[in-house]
Amino acid sequence: MKKKLIIGTVLIAIVVAAFIIFTGGKKQESVEFEKTTVEKTTIQNSITATGTIEPVTSVTVGTQVSGIVSRLYVDYNSEVKKGQVIAELDKTNLTSDLRTAQANLSSAQSSLNYEQANYNRYKTLYDKGLVSANDYETARLSYLRAKDQVVTSAQSVQRAQTNLGYATITSPIDGVVLSKSVEEGQTVAASFNTPELFTIAQDLTDMRVIADIDEADIGGVKEGQRVSFTVDAFPDDHFEGHVTQVRQQATTTSNVVTYEVVISAPNVDLKLKPGLTANVTIYTLEKNDVLAVQNKALRFMPIDALLQEGQTIEDVDAPHKVWTLEGSTFRAHAVETGITNGMLTEIVSGVAPGTEVLAGFTMTGGEEDEEQQAQNPFMPRRRNNNNNRSGNGNQQQQPRR
Repeated sequence: MKKKLIIGTVLIAIVVAAFIIFTGGKKQESVEFEKTTVEKTTIQNSITATGTIEPVTSVTVGTQVSGIVSRLYVDYNSEVKKGQVIAELDKTNLTSDLRTAQANLSSAQSSLNYEQANYNRYKTLYDKGLVSANDYETARLSYLRAKDQVVTSAQSVQRAQTNLGYATITSPIDGVVLSKSVEEGQTVAASFNTPELFTIAQDLTDMRVIADIDEADIGGVKEGQRVSFTVDAFPDDHFEGHVTQVRQQATTTSNVVTYEVVISAPNVDLKLKPGLTANVTIYTLEKNDVLAVQNKALRFMPIDALLQEGQTIEDVDAPHKVWTLEGSTFRAHAVETGITNGMLTEIVSGVAPGTEVLAGFTMTGGEEDEEQQAQNPFMPRRRNNNNNRSGNGNQQQQPRR
């Protein structure tokens, strides 16, 4: 009996040791599920860029004639009206050219009067057979040449008058003078390029932003999309606008391809100034008051390893579904999805607002009370010396050496 008792005691010790070895001496693991609520929210996606603020309409005012700037009537920030005189060039030479052209026209007209009378006289004699045909044609040719000379002289007078008018510089639009490139007494030469005298912005209360969008983001930019931007001059102010134009021409700088996007920038309080750098956020995806759920809820999938005693799974065949835990039953709900921004996905139908759905789980247990989140049951598993735990609840024994 004593020998049997010793043998029994040894067997019990072996069983206990084996249990400790194969279980690691840890407590039984439990599963806690993470839940998220299907609720109405705003789904949006955006891209960022930088741009430059400029007036919607600006005109560079120049001169088509050369000369000395004799008078300037405006300066920087001057408000001007369309047709208002803003500068004048010296008109001495231009006036002289006009008088010369007028004198040439008067001389041509006198020559025409003489040649016309001579032609009429020769025509009468020719009709009576008193002069030869050659004399008649010579008088007629002189008369036609005189007529052409009068037309040419008249055009010269008109050109001289036009050039004289160009010496008076007027504003082509209502607006504000942004820049001034000349001073009184300066000579401007209109040869191959038109000299620039002023730059006038039409309306500083209506500005725009020209933003450079990277080629990787330009596909999502469309006209009408909402835009918000800030400027360093007013870091606490947020300005609103919308995309008015997506230009097709690409610009390549240091192998970086960008496209220009025009953004409206209302400027009622005149805080925005031409040339400021704008930090732009374009909302390429935006939908308000839509039913949505976190994307991880659509990836959640309960498996047998997660089931506790008495729990069951009721699945459905659908491309998109979410899961609820109702009592001891994991129930799948087929849903129709809409837009997504990578974090939230619109739920068109399938579940009601306020429904709590499963989005992940946490497994706890063991001497160290280790916790490991698993939002995707099919994520790679991390191994340790004693067992292999993953979010799906599987546990595999590792052989001891």
